[in-house]
Amino acid sequence: MESAASDIVPEWAPDPSVLPGWFAEALAVPREEGFVTVDGVRMHYFRWGNPGAPPVLMTHGFLSHARCFAFIAPFLAGDYHLVAYDLSGMGDSDPRPDCDMTARGHEMIGVAEALGLFGHARKPIVVAHSFGSAVALNALELAPDAFAGTVICDMMILRPSALERYWSKGRTGPGSGDPNRPHRRYPDFPSARKRYVLSPSQQVGEPFLMDYMAYHALCREGTDWTWKFSPAVFNRENSNRMWLEIGPRVVAAPGRKAIVHGEESQLFTPDSREYLRELGGGSIPVIAVLEARHHLMLDQPLAFATALRAVLEEWSKHG
Repeated sequence: MESAASDIVPEWAPDPSVLPGWFAEALAVPREEGFVTVDGVRMHYFRWGNPGAPPVLMTHGFLSHARCFAFIAPFLAGDYHLVAYDLSGMGDSDPRPDCDMTARGHEMIGVAEALGLFGHARKPIVVAHSFGSAVALNALELAPDAFAGTVICDMMILRPSALERYWSKGRTGPGSGDPNRPHRRYPDFPSARKRYVLSPSQQVGEPFLMDYMAYHALCREGTDWTWKFSPAVFNRENSNRMWLEIGPRVVAAPGRKAIVHGEESQLFTPDSREYLRELGGGSIPVIAVLEARHHLMLDQPLAFATALRAVLEEWSKHG
């Protein structure tokens, strides 16, 4: 395994000495970086910890990339074998033709299999943020006995009346976009960095993490900078019906489930918790990360890591 020191480069961190010590220490934890092929598509991943430890599979939200866990997973690497991967068409993973949500569910199962996560005495636990949680739901439904549980991190779960209010303001479901619109190109990183925004829009508690995530969401093409993700990822179902089904699907999904959300999130609110209880999900633990919004790993990374550890340790006690 190699250090991730190459993640800290002058373009986004001209003076690394001002970065918090916890961040530098996290990136100094050895990790493996590589690719596996799943159904003919090359998938990019990171791995931390001892492969003999209980396995954890982590995935990110829409248009994000696996480095959103690169400063979280190291805090868990002493006790777990963690893999974070880029969804196809995002980060450094290649696009997958006709990638609907069922295909993404198969992809998650395929990544876990390719990296040996099903070979441990304990089944892998999934930790998924936002859109990645919808991918996890599909994987659970496709392979109900494959995973030990899922930690759903700030997925949009709103009761139908709240969704109607959300849509009435002209909003579309998370992850909407035009698959035929080509990427813009920028002459330098600062120009591209200005165009890197979060959805839903928010300020973050740790602004330097925005620079880090933006840099690794971009790539050079000749002398220009452009986005790594493929516009083809927008070519998917994103209907209102799909979002109306999310709450019942979470409750019905097999295996243990826990929810970790930002206390100030727009997408998982106190009423979301009540809604899940009404649907029969009252036994699902719900943990709010204080002073965090939807992108909770960018707001309160240490508290987020602590919340994940609490869930993983509790589940580990009971096999």
